[in-house]
Amino acid sequence: MRLDAKRLFDVAGAAGGLLFFAPVMAVIAVAILHDDGGPVVFCQERLGERRAPFTIFKFRSMRDGRPTRVGRLLRTTGLDELPQLLNVLRGEMSAVGPRPLEAADVTRWEWHTPRYNFRWDVRPGVTGLGQMQGSGSPRDRIVLDRLYIAHRSLLLDVRLVALSFAVNVLGKRRVRELLRGSRKRTRTRCACSATASRSV
Repeated sequence: MRLDAKRLFDVAGAAGGLLFFAPVMAVIAVAILHDDGGPVVFCQERLGERRAPFTIFKFRSMRDGRPTRVGRLLRTTGLDELPQLLNVLRGEMSAVGPRPLEAADVTRWEWHTPRYNFRWDVRPGVTGLGQMQGSGSPRDRIVLDRLYIAHRSLLLDVRLVALSFAVNVLGKRRVRELLRGSRKRTRTRCACSATASRSV
C-alpha cells in the first residue's frame, strides 16, 4: 500500500470516526464522571514508528488497579480506545497497525534488537491483527505483526476496521469467537479438499 494512500485513509477515517462517535464519546465522558468523578481520559507514553515515544489517549477504564463499572463495558466493546483517533490525526498512529507498546514491554521482550526492526517501520494502529486476536504470547504477537506488515493493503485495513466496528457492537469476546469459528471451518474445508484429492 502506498504511504500517501494509507495516510489519506487514516485522516479521513479518523475525522469521520470522531464526528460519528462524538455523541457516544460525550455520553462516555459523562458516564465516567458520574461513576467515580475521576479523570475522563487516561494518558500513557508508548513507542511508535522508529520507536519514537508519544502519548496515547484512552478513556479511563481503571481505578486503583481495577476496572470501574463503566470501564468494564468500555473494555469489552473497545470503546475505551476511541480517543486514539486523535493520535491518528496527529500522525502518531495509524488506523491499522501493530499494537502500540510501552517501553518496558519492548525491553522485556527484547524487541529493541535489530531482528525486530521491521515492526518499527510502520505506525502503530488503533486496531490490527494482534488487537483482533487478543492477548497472547509475545511470539504470537510478533508473528501477527510480521504477517500484517508483509500483507498490508487498503483492503486489509478496511476489513480490520470493519471488524473493529463489529467489536464495538457485539463485544470483543463474541467477535473473536466468530473469528475462531471461521478459521476452524476454513481448516476443515482445506483438510476435506486434500483428502478428496488424494482419493481421486
